[in-house]
Amino acid sequence: MREQVVLVDATRTPIGTADKATVHTTDTPLHLAFSCWLRNADGEVLLTRRALSKIAWPGVWTNSFCGHPGPGEAVADAVRRRATEELGIAAINGLTEILPDFRYRAVDSSGIVENECCPVYVARLAPGAALNANPDEVDSWDWVAPEELIRAVDATPFVFSPWLVDELTDPRLRRALTRDGSH
Repeated sequence: MREQVVLVDATRTPIGTADKATVHTTDTPLHLAFSCWLRNADGEVLLTRRALSKIAWPGVWTNSFCGHPGPGEAVADAVRRRATEELGIAAINGLTEILPDFRYRAVDSSGIVENECCPVYVARLAPGAALNANPDEVDSWDWVAPEELIRAVDATPFVFSPWLVDELTDPRLRRALTRDGSH
């Protein structure tokens, strides 16, 4: 079965569905998504480099993982599902919604548009969990200190995905990533 995304109006009310494989174009309709930042026991944040085969922003460094809730799927359930599908992680802990009303629209250099109502979450890697990233989603990854990431984004925002940059402009996310890890 092909993955479906939930189309929404400006008030985030569902108005239909679309095939995920065809929805991201030069005229992408507004749809539901999510973004998740994963922290480890040392308080570092997982950054991922998008696979070179991705239709939008291939090879760009971004937050830990993103995805789309399916029709009728709770966003928190979609986050857990994508942690497994994208990063091979069976369990995450402390899933916390930090930016419930985040929304963005961005156009990559090929003209592909992202247009999403995209709540932002922070979670912790479960003890003993290891990454086994899906190469169709993730080219590479690294754990970084959140303060170093914030400095890098402030100095060179063009190196990162536009949603990562936009999310990190919000002081609530900066606080959630830089405190001791106890959400």
